[in-house]
Amino acid sequence: MSTPVVIAENLTRHYDVKGGLFSKGGTVRAVSETSFKLEPGKTLAVVGESGCGKSTLARLITMIEEPTSGTFSIGGQNVTPETWASHRADVQIVFQDPYGSLNPRQRIGSILEEPLKINRPDMPAADREAKARDMLKLVGLRPEHFDRYPHMFSGGQRQRIAVARALMLEPKVLVLDEPVSALDLSIQSQILNLLVDLQERLGLAYLFISHDLSVVKHMADDIIVMYLGRPVEVGPKAEIFAKPRHPYTKALLSATPMADPKAKKTRIKLEGELPSPLNVPAGCAFAPRCWKVKDKCRAERPVLGDEVHPAACFFPEA
Repeated sequence: MSTPVVIAENLTRHYDVKGGLFSKGGTVRAVSETSFKLEPGKTLAVVGESGCGKSTLARLITMIEEPTSGTFSIGGQNVTPETWASHRADVQIVFQDPYGSLNPRQRIGSILEEPLKINRPDMPAADREAKARDMLKLVGLRPEHFDRYPHMFSGGQRQRIAVARALMLEPKVLVLDEPVSALDLSIQSQILNLLVDLQERLGLAYLFISHDLSVVKHMADDIIVMYLGRPVEVGPKAEIFAKPRHPYTKALLSATPMADPKAKKTRIKLEGELPSPLNVPAGCAFAPRCWKVKDKCRAERPVLGDEVHPAACFFPEA
């Protein structure tokens, strides 16, 4: 077992919200007490409904925002706002919208060279250009693309450019925030296969944010299932797909399309909406929507154990 490149301990991010004319203020609990380890060459997927805290967790790991509490380390070194600058090159992010994340006024070559200009100002211009051209080739684009603008590319090609830019600083960790959800289905598989190939070549660790479990099944080694800012189930991909323990995970998997049309599957329809992170229910946050709920669930909050495949549930699936 290799040494984890990222270790997160009880990461928490809360936001204080001021009250308005028709609303009262409060605290948004976007992420609470989230812990995980990420190993080189492995993919940890974070899944859940919109608003469960996936993207907030991505912003914490990429040092876009500071945790309210909790700690994390990269390569064995604790990360704090004072050390962000020294860790920026270690963690890079690929966003959901490839066009929105690329400057439309810059040529592709300039977009790729920019991280080097900022982080390695002493690097000769010829070396920067050579590295950018090599990176274009690595992600499957042609030399003539170097001088073109983002609007001249398809969505899949733009995402390849975004991946190339993220790799320019040779990071240890790539945070992939819904990297294929804005692409056509026919293009999604190409980008996913590219990411798998790059991981094998470069030994990258991926934190893969997604709501699409069919994509996660293709990419992940391990999975964290989030609900209202908290992990409710953690484990190896094979175990979670074969034997989900938390009712919420079971409901998510029941809604995932299957390739085999003859396979029998019972769809679990969750009643009600995801509660507001401004007003998290007492006890288990999933209790208002759970078909197994009992009085204990409404009164106490279950916690994750430390076993290989834990679930934060008093009455887990058999």
